[in-house]
Amino acid sequence: MTNIRVSAPRTALPRFEEAEGLGPQDAEFVRDMVAVLAKHGNLNRFGLCLLHDHFPLAVDEVLVETNDVAARTLSVHVEKADRTRHLKASQWRFVPHADGGPGAGAGTCQEILLCTTLDLCPGSADTHEAPSVEDGASAS
Repeated sequence: MTNIRVSAPRTALPRFEEAEGLGPQDAEFVRDMVAVLAKHGNLNRFGLCLLHDHFPLAVDEVLVETNDVAARTLSVHVEKADRTRHLKASQWRFVPHADGGPGAGAGTCQEILLCTTLDLCPGSADTHEAPSVEDGASAS
């Protein structure tokens, strides 16, 4: 279950038009990332995404992905973090610890996109109820 803390401020991301995609200068980085993922058995579990913003989100909002299997479409919309029933994070960003406390500089993950295969997403065969969201972990 994903826990969402809505009080953590977000660092601004570049707009999509300004975000720089992967290029030849990133070859060593990609090789290193692939090696780390392979070492931990996660090559078919995690990948890369281009972090960017299309519009600002309030600190108490999250992006939620839904899908329609029959129409073969994905949609993303904004929900209030404390009211969403979408509980499974599918994208994260890495952020350094800023408080200077234990683990400072080591970094952590911040959720940036949520979804679930429960009845909340169109096209899902599941009809059971999602558990409620609790405070505790980071959100985007």
